[in-house]
Amino acid sequence: MADARVRQGRSTEELLDRIRRKEAVVGVIGLGYVGLPLALSFSEAGMETVGFDTDDGKVALLKRGESYISHIPADRVARAVAGKAGLVATSDFSRLREVDAAIICVPTPLGKHREPDLSFVESTVRCLAEALRRGQLVVLESTTYPGTTREIVKPILEGTGLRCGSDFCLAFSPEREDPGRSDWGLSRIPKLVGGITPECVAAAQALYDLVVERTVAVSSPEVAEAAKLLENIYRAVNIALVNELKMLFQRMGIEVWEVIAAAATKPFGFTAFYPGPGLGGHCVPIDPFYLAWRAREFGMSTKFVELAGEINAAMPEYVVQRLAAALNERGKSLMGARVLCLGVAYKANVDDTRESASLEVMKILLAGGAKVSYHDPYVPRLKRMRRHDLGLESVPLTPETLAASDAVLILTAHSAVGYAEVVKHAPLVVDTRNVARPAGEGGAVIVQA
Repeated sequence: MADARVRQGRSTEELLDRIRRKEAVVGVIGLGYVGLPLALSFSEAGMETVGFDTDDGKVALLKRGESYISHIPADRVARAVAGKAGLVATSDFSRLREVDAAIICVPTPLGKHREPDLSFVESTVRCLAEALRRGQLVVLESTTYPGTTREIVKPILEGTGLRCGSDFCLAFSPEREDPGRSDWGLSRIPKLVGGITPECVAAAQALYDLVVERTVAVSSPEVAEAAKLLENIYRAVNIALVNELKMLFQRMGIEVWEVIAAAATKPFGFTAFYPGPGLGGHCVPIDPFYLAWRAREFGMSTKFVELAGEINAAMPEYVVQRLAAALNERGKSLMGARVLCLGVAYKANVDDTRESASLEVMKILLAGGAKVSYHDPYVPRLKRMRRHDLGLESVPLTPETLAASDAVLILTAHSAVGYAEVVKHAPLVVDTRNVARPAGEGGAVIVQA
């Protein structure tokens, strides 16, 4: 079988030429918040693009030209599907044989004990191995620990008998997607590329040069893998810092938001980060633990990184404690209290609930006997997830709904929510995002959390 694969296909030089002439077929595996924008970008660049996903529902929507991600317009999907090059969505992974470049954009969550879960990556790479032929490029975009591309992906692909660098190309290029952000879209964000060999780097750079303004080659996949972790650990550590200071300043009677605004007036040496109910999203809550786990294999404990993770993971409990204290001051207990949570997405103005701290807060509230409801204009219902199955639907945000609540808990600061109305009609507002007080005065008692 291996000999047949070597004889079939093109050389790496021919692959590079096909990419540059836009004749290569691009396959994107995993059509979520990272994969779908990438697949659309390649299709819009005139590349024949095949999107792969195990979710038949997503595939069906894409085939009809519909979008399932709020910040990706349906008309953009429809144009790509109907375009000359055409975006083809499929759950048939045997079609990987058709692609010249396969880009892996699958989840890399944490396991039960905060260990890396590479099961999605490994199963995808095994599917690729079944279809691998000479002259193909494979790129891993999923966030992971340094060494994954070389130590996990490469051996599986080379198990076919094909050799990396001579028969096929392999690289790591971390995704840097920030869902819902309009000022830094995919094309404007520099793309890091680390390949196993110089030939691998050249092929991956040529591919991404078609859809981004700037590609940046680094010396190895390990550097690219580590750079992605550094980017998000930087954020996680600084958010942990302000979360810890928020708790301290609250005891000292100091307003943390005013402190941050004051510090931010310094034109150098300070970058403002903001506290909240905890971390959310597909990267920042998870990436620090990937590096911490890998560090233990090298006999080192990353105390600073792990401490930041612990502080951020403890924030939902702190928020509930602040809510319970505020209710208690009004002669109410958490048990039986009607709590309306505003925002379940992990960040403002998106429909992404992955690793959302809001879900953890709601879980704790329910366990404490509270009667929990939520409003989120981007998330009409909560679907079953790996760690949460709350079975709730968004309720209308009306004066009656607000007045009937014992407390309104602001967890995500969606711009579509009228916080002035919230403050006007709710009896008690517990605010983790500093949007209630700036909204104006009203009837509510406002408590920062």
